[in-house]
Order: sequence, then C-alpha cells, then structure tokens
Amino acid sequence: MRRATVTPASTTAPAAGARALPHPAREEIRLEAVLHALSDPVRLSVVRELAAAGSELTCSCFELPVTKSTSTHHFRVLRESGIVQQTYRGTAKMNGLRRDDLDALFPGLLDRVLEAAAGQAERLGEA
Repeated sequence: MRRATVTPASTTAPAAGARALPHPAREEIRLEAVLHALSDPVRLSVVRELAAAGSELTCSCFELPVTKSTSTHHFRVLRESGIVQQTYRGTAKMNGLRRDDLDALFPGLLDRVLEAAAGQAERLGEA
C-alpha cells in the first residue's frame, strides 16, 4: 500500500530534513481501519480529547493509563488508520484530528462516535 503524508491546511509541512511520518492519503483511508482504531478505549479517549481541544496536542498532553511504549503503539494505530495527523515540531510530536478527511469519507461517523462515547461516559459515571 502506498503511503503519502497528508498535511491539513491548518498544519505547516515539516521543514526540510525534518522527520516525516507515513500517513495514508485520504483516498486510502478504510472504514474498517477507522472502526478498529476507535474500538479501543484508550484510542477513543485520545480522539475525544483531540476533538474537544479543536487543535493539535503533543503526545505528552495525554494522561493515558498505559506505558509509554503502549501509548506509542496507540498513536501509531490512530495515525496509520487515518484518524490523526502526526507531525514533528522540534522534539515534540504533534497530533491533530483529520476531521476534514474523515467527514468527507464517512459523513457524520466521527460526530456519532463522539456523541455515543460521551453518552456512555455519562451513563457509566466517567464524564
């Protein structure tokens, strides 16, 4: 599968010589990969935080109940599924939700998943 780096309009491209991470192009994002990525509670919490922030966040902004190596794995799954865009800014790895791409491919999916996750958190007293 060909991988292409997709840079959202709100994110600047990495400087020459900067580390670039592989991302699927919009047309390569698959529904089953997105649903798989969102099926994990840790990854879903990352997506919820990114959606609430409405901007890019560093990996260190997230307080996840897993080890650093497991956290790295979760971010990689989110990136490779096309849910997040990761770029380096200096030594920080920035994470942004690829909302435009997801909304174009799967209209309403992300909003419905986020609403369902919020409803579940409220129902279970986790809100």
